[in-house]
Amino acid sequence: MGIDMADISGKEDVLRIAHARGVIKLKPETVQRIRDKTLGKGDVVTTAQIAGILAAKKTPEIIPLCHPIPITKIDVQLSVGDSEVTVESTVQSFSKTGVEMEALVATSAALLTVWDMVKPYEKDQEGQYPDTSIEEIRVVRKIKSPTKKHSRGEKP
Repeated sequence: MGIDMADISGKEDVLRIAHARGVIKLKPETVQRIRDKTLGKGDVVTTAQIAGILAAKKTPEIIPLCHPIPITKIDVQLSVGDSEVTVESTVQSFSKTGVEMEALVATSAALLTVWDMVKPYEKDQEGQYPDTSIEEIRVVRKIKSPTKKHSRGEKP
């Protein structure tokens, strides 16, 4: 028995939307640096948003059996709390298969980008990350809507 990509050729193109969320826990002083834009590598929020968008577009290159699909919209938003940054990614397509993997990859890449950009501020004296963790990456919502009004970009 071989490994096959799922056959979706018999499915109809419909609006598919997936929303994923994840959190990176950081030291409060690191979060303040993100807010103040005083990190050596630059603007964390904008860089992480771009990383998430690029990652969503590259999902079939990262996940071996994931179908390449026509993505019609990617939105990656970061919210900065007191000791964490939350990433929320929404991906939309009018296609035969869902966009959950794209939303998860976008969220993961954005969170990893945050970590990469704050590394010098999160390390302890031994070079470890005792306060840093990525948590709760999950699909929050998934929509499959065959209605015509949604194909024009109206919200379900």
